[in-house]
Amino acid sequence: MISPIDSAKAVVRPDSYLTLHYRIELTTGPAAGSVFADTFASRPATLQLGMGQWAPPMEQALLGREEGTQFSIELPAAQAYGERNPELIQRVTNAMLEANTEPGTVFELGDIVEFFAPNGGRYSGILKERGEGWALFDFNHPLAGADLRIDVSLLGVL
Repeated sequence: MISPIDSAKAVVRPDSYLTLHYRIELTTGPAAGSVFADTFASRPATLQLGMGQWAPPMEQALLGREEGTQFSIELPAAQAYGERNPELIQRVTNAMLEANTEPGTVFELGDIVEFFAPNGGRYSGILKERGEGWALFDFNHPLAGADLRIDVSLLGVL
């Protein structure tokens, strides 16, 4: 006989470890209708809540959901990865670019380059333009400024 405790489904908590399928679709902006990530056609993903893998409001939308459920979340940009910040589009000298990459690296527009911060952290930017002695990078999150629809199939909750 199965007791009510045994048949209870696990519920997502702030420290849960999840196995799930998800699809993130952009619903606004120049890329509206495009899919940023989709695990439904492949292996499920794992997500440790509270570790910064997803934006906090995206994680918040998972809290209280039961294992085995399927649902969709609609988030405006401000509640997902924020609005685009024009101050995060910056010129970088070629010397700084070379200091953060392997010698001889050839760059193309759209490349993602990782830089080291003075505090030891790392941050990435997308190469937007090259000029004489400089490169223009966009350090906004790729999903900044876009409203999102996230489809989720919650397979496991630990």
